[in-house]
This record gives sequence, structure tokens and C-alpha cells, in this order.
Amino acid sequence: MKKSSASKKTAANTETAANTETGANTETGARTETAANTGKAASAGAGSGGKAAARKTSAAKKTSAAKKAGAAKKTPAATKAATGQRSAAGQETAKKTAAKKTAPLKRQAPAKKPAVAPKKATVAVKGVAPAKTVTPASPRGESRTALVRRARRINRELAEVYPYAHPELDFENPFQLVVATVLSAQTTDLRVNQTTPALFAKYPTPEDLAAAVPEEVEEILRPTGFFRAKTRSVIGLSKALVEDFGGEVPGRLEDLVKLPGVGRKTAFVVLGNAYGRPGITVDTHFQRLVRRWRWTEETDPDKIEAAVGALFPKSDWTDLSHHVIWHGRRICHARKPACGACPIAPLCPAYGEGETDPEKAKKLLKYEKGGFPGQRLKPPQAYLDAGGKPAPPLGAG
Repeated sequence: MKKSSASKKTAANTETAANTETGANTETGARTETAANTGKAASAGAGSGGKAAARKTSAAKKTSAAKKAGAAKKTPAATKAATGQRSAAGQETAKKTAAKKTAPLKRQAPAKKPAVAPKKATVAVKGVAPAKTVTPASPRGESRTALVRRARRINRELAEVYPYAHPELDFENPFQLVVATVLSAQTTDLRVNQTTPALFAKYPTPEDLAAAVPEEVEEILRPTGFFRAKTRSVIGLSKALVEDFGGEVPGRLEDLVKLPGVGRKTAFVVLGNAYGRPGITVDTHFQRLVRRWRWTEETDPDKIEAAVGALFPKSDWTDLSHHVIWHGRRICHARKPACGACPIAPLCPAYGEGETDPEKAKKLLKYEKGGFPGQRLKPPQAYLDAGGKPAPPLGAG
């Protein structure tokens, strides 16, 4: 009996010591390990307290094992669920990607083919001959020598097309030419040619026109437009001719530009066509074409005159002016150039700005190239021999 009580005391002391030690350890799993150690000590001392401790330890182990098993079961399930979500998301992304790839693409406009210039389109009065096609020359990076050669070749080609080129104002003497040129501002040469016969019939000399009544002159010049300003100019230049030059038109540039209404363009028309002195006539047609051909980028008429004049010998200036102006009026128009009927298409960097189809371009030709009358009522015989038709008088048909 004494031994039994002693054993109980020992077990009690041991359990107390174990509990104390457990408190010193961590709060999570240390108690389970302590209980196991205590159970072993109690079994060595043999007592009912030891069996109870062992039972508690066994129960704790079972509980821990059950929790671990439950966690293990939950983990694969959660993993499968997450994997399924990812797989579904991946499939949806793949579907969207495939849809984008298989979606029909928008039709893009076909790239424009570069215009190809005809090798040489021979423009005759009766029609346009078919021509082969070649790539047009490009002036980009063109040297000065190449520019001069190209410009002079263009002039030679135009000389073959317009061998009968001439000033398209009717005149019989320098006085009539200077007056007609002043009147041609802001109107056509045809309209001037239809108007000047009545003017020169009434005022044939500078002295007659200088003494004219302005209102009577205005009535004659009304069809040309800006008739009041033009009346002042022609009466003023007639007075200047009478007072300063004895009624004669001077043959020097510096004298001509002093006359009312006479600028460099008018002066060169008079010098080149009445006196045979070379000059470049920079009118609207000339400005448009030389810039289109990239002979110069200048816009001021005086600068254009200087730039183009440097490309040609002085002896070519007057005829060059006729060739360029005639080409601008008949084929290379401002709004609708007849590129398909142009004889210098292979040399033109602006080829393709107008109609390139030969048959359609042929319908755009004007004056004798299109089978229509010219601008002069009394043209030179060479023009008539080439198939040109004289213009009708004012008021006819």
C-alpha cells in the first residue's frame, strides 16, 4: 500500500514537471510531444495515471492525423479547381486569338501604278499616232548639264511639232503690235484680234490715238475687259510715242518699258517679233510649263526669264517663247493637260498630271491640233499651209 501511494506521488510529480517543461516550449506542437514522454515515464512506474496519459497522447495523434488527411484531400481538389479555371481561361484566350487570325481582312486599295509616258507621241492636225511606252525621265538629282540637254531637246521636239509657230496677235507694224499686246492682258489673243480691226481702222497712227476721245475708245475696247484701264494705257502710250519718240515705237528695252502699260513681257514681244531682237516672253503659259518641266522653281517673271534664258543661246529665245506658249495653249493646259497626246511626254517630269489615254487626250486638244480655228484672223501663210484655220471675226457665227 505504501508503494502504491509512492508511485502515485511519483507520477504526479512527473506530470507536474512535464507540464512545467511544456509551458517553456512553443505553444503549437510541444504539448503533444511532452505528453508522449510523460506517458513513457508513467508506464515505467506502472500506474493508472500513465495509462490515461497514453490514451490522451493516442487521441491527439489520431486527431492530428485526421486533420492532415483532411488537408491533403482538400489540396488536390483545390489544385484541380484552379487548374480547371486556368485551362478554361487558356481555351477562351486561344479561341479569341484564333478568331482574330481567321477574321477576314479588310480589302486594301490597290497601289497606284506609276504613270508611264509614251516614247514619242506625234501630234498631227488630223490625229494622234499610237506610241510605245517607256519610263519618263526624272529630274531628281539632275545635273546642270543634264538639265540644259533636256531643256534644249524639248525645244527641238516642239519646233518639229510647231514649225509654223508665230505671235498670235494680228499686226501690220510695231505700233499695232505694242497696242495689241497691251490689250491682251486678262483676255485671249483671239478676243484682241477680233477687237483691234475697228480700233486701228479709226485710229491708225499714234497721233490719231493720242488725240482720241476716251469714251469712244472705251466703247471699242469693251469686249476685251478692263476697258477703262486699257483705254488709259493705249492713249497714254500713244501720247508718249508722239512726245518722246517722234511717233515711232523705240527698238530698245529700256525705252519700251517707260511707255504706259508696257512691261518687260510686252517689250520682248515687240522686240522679238517687230524688230527681230531676241527676247523671252514670260506669260502665264510660259510660267506654268517651265515650272512643270522643272526648268526652274522661280515664280517671279523676271527671275524665270533669267533662269530659262541661261539654258539656251540668245538666238533661240524668241522662237522658244512661241514654242512653249503654243504648247501651253494647245496641249499642256493648266487644268487638264493632254498627257496622252504630248510629243515630249518622255522628257516631262510632270507626265501623268493629265489624261494619259491617247484617245481621251486627243479630245482635249485645242485650236488647230483639235481641228478648230486658231486665234488670228489673218495668220501667216505657213500656218495655213500646215492645216491651220483662221479665226472668225467678232460677231460671226
